[in-house]
Amino acid sequence: MKKIVFTEEFCQPENLFPFTLTRQIQDIRVGILTIREKWELALDLPSFDKAEGDYKDLDRAIFLDQSLGKDIAYLIHGNILPTPKLVRQIKKLDAGEFISVHEKEAVVYCISREQVIEAHKIRIKKPIKLDGELREVHYPWDIFHMNGLAIQEDFSLVTKGRKSQKIPASNKVSNPSAIFIEKGAVVEHCIINAQEGPVYIGKNALVMEGTLIRGPVAVGEGAVVKMGTRIYGGTTIGPGCTAGGEIKNSVLFANSNKAHDGYLGDSVIGEWCNLGAGTTNSNLKNNASMVQAWLPAGPAKVGLKCGVLMGDYSRTAINTAINTGTVIGVSANVFGNGLTPKYIPSFSWGSDGVERYRFDKAMMDINNWKALKGKEVTGNEETILKYIFDHY
Repeated sequence: MKKIVFTEEFCQPENLFPFTLTRQIQDIRVGILTIREKWELALDLPSFDKAEGDYKDLDRAIFLDQSLGKDIAYLIHGNILPTPKLVRQIKKLDAGEFISVHEKEAVVYCISREQVIEAHKIRIKKPIKLDGELREVHYPWDIFHMNGLAIQEDFSLVTKGRKSQKIPASNKVSNPSAIFIEKGAVVEHCIINAQEGPVYIGKNALVMEGTLIRGPVAVGEGAVVKMGTRIYGGTTIGPGCTAGGEIKNSVLFANSNKAHDGYLGDSVIGEWCNLGAGTTNSNLKNNASMVQAWLPAGPAKVGLKCGVLMGDYSRTAINTAINTGTVIGVSANVFGNGLTPKYIPSFSWGSDGVERYRFDKAMMDINNWKALKGKEVTGNEETILKYIFDHY
């Protein structure tokens, strides 16, 4: 049997703060799918995580020296996006071979039990040079920078050999061959332009009347796009999300709400977040200079445009004005006067002279928000959140 084993080793997950506080890199959504889902679909194999000895070693974590048996594993860096050329090369690997890239030792290994010396040490022998481009997610802004291309590639992967639902006649569309509507999705009285990139509407999604979509755009399974929403290219509305207002070149991971008027641009929103009515972010400084964003290692240059990078379970009050390049941690309740600070720590209460959220109150509020979508906090989630609360 063959399987995928992801590793964060050498990937510097701390540089993908705040999204890697609550998940492995491979569970970040870029395009229609998460990185894990892309690889599982591309290689048609189940995936696991190499145990790294930290608080995120949960149900999928395995130790290589104990878990391989007679299996063959593709050990893949969690921040790498699959490309057709890379996938073809991986499928040709034999045990003991690895794919190398200029200025990197290796990015993908093919191993059997014979190659494993101990839990964190393997013996490999033959490098295979990558024939093509290596796409890696190093920083959180890479997510929205790469999202348009990722939607296009995922669209080909997800729809290959399949037929879309018929596009209802009430819609006005351009380039209908690049529009795919999954079973159970409802899309009526909308304008969809797929000339600049494909538009994917997931299973059981609801796209309400008056919505304007300009591809490449992905609307995930069970998502709701409210009346009159304007969605520009490079945007992913993840599974279970609710979208409204104006959204451009942004990624909402899953089960988050940006349900009302207000602008969201060049941004990444984690899971189970809520943007209060009228919340708007700046994505361009008023002097058009370089945007810097906070990272644990210090400020980093992003480019001319960057909106908000919001960790899981965080929320904003109505009419919140989010500063250019703002980073918000996990489970922050953001409210206050004027523009937000450029960095709001995890478990913050307010943004003016930030106070600390009580853990029991934060968990109760998260449970309340999850209940709105028929879910509840899992044991794994609580374990991860308690660690973040105690150590960050």
